[in-house]
Amino acid sequence: MTKLKKFSIIIVAILFLGISLVFLCNYYVVQFAINKVYNDIEEVPFNKVGLLLGTSKKLDDGRKNLYFYNRIDAAEHLFHAGKIRYIIISGDHGEKYYNEPQDMFNELVARGVPETAIYLDYAGFRTLDSIIRCKYIFGQTEVTIISQEFHNQRAIYIAAHNGMSAIGFNATGVDKYNGFKTNLREMFARVKLMIDLYVTNKGPKHLGDRIKID
Repeated sequence: MTKLKKFSIIIVAILFLGISLVFLCNYYVVQFAINKVYNDIEEVPFNKVGLLLGTSKKLDDGRKNLYFYNRIDAAEHLFHAGKIRYIIISGDHGEKYYNEPQDMFNELVARGVPETAIYLDYAGFRTLDSIIRCKYIFGQTEVTIISQEFHNQRAIYIAAHNGMSAIGFNATGVDKYNGFKTNLREMFARVKLMIDLYVTNKGPKHLGDRIKID
C-alpha cells in the first residue's frame, strides 16, 4: 500500500469519526429533551421562574433579529398566562454599548411585564454560564427556559447535568433559509457542550454574590 493511499484512508477515517461524533452528540441532546420542551402554552407546567436566554436585538446588517423578538413574545405570553411569576434575563453585556439583558428588559416592560418581576443577569456570556448562574447566583433548581427549540434542548441538557429540573418553552424559530447558519452552528455547539461537560469540566466565566428571588 502506497503512502498516499494510507494517508487517504486515515483522512477518510478521521472525517467519518468526526461526522459520527457530531450526529451522535446532536441525537443524544435531542432525545434527552424530547419530553421536556413545549410548543403549546396550555400544556406548559408552572414554574416560579422563567430563564430568558439572551440574543442581540439586531443582526450585523442592521435588520431586526427575529430570534430576539420571538423570544420576547414567548416570555411575555408565559408571564401573562400565569405559567411563570418571575423572569431572569441572562445575556451578554461584555461591551459598553452591547447589552442583551437590558434590551430584552426594555421590550418586556413595554409589553406590560412589571419591572419588579424581572431580574437581569449581565454575565450570561454563553448558555452554560446562564444555566449555572441561574442555579448558583439566583438559587433556582426548577426553571422554564425560554428560547428557540434547538437552544432549549441544549440548555436543558446543561441544566440536568448540573442537578436542575428544567423544561423549555419554544419561541418561534425562523425560516430555514435565514436559520441555516444558526442551525449549522448549533450542531457543533452540541459537540463543544459534551467537551465542556465531560472533558474540560468548564464553568461560567463569572459567579458572584447571590441574588434572592422572592
